[in-house]
Amino acid sequence: MTDEWTWTYLDADGTAMTGEALVTTGFPSQSDAESWLGEQWRELAAAGVDAVTLGHEGTVVYGPMSLRAAQ
Repeated sequence: MTDEWTWTYLDADGTAMTGEALVTTGFPSQSDAESWLGEQWRELAAAGVDAVTLGHEGTVVYGPMSLRAAQ
């Protein structure tokens, strides 16, 4: 078992997305994963990602969390 934190990317319908622009490798800590998202969320949204879910070793930690700007 590895200590890996991963993001699942969701489209507007809540369907999981894949693609070259979407990082699928894990992060060593929750902090690293969240820092990366804080730097990349705009690019992800531009690629069509509507929301993300954070997972740890196959368990959902939180989400889905919208990437849409607050109205």
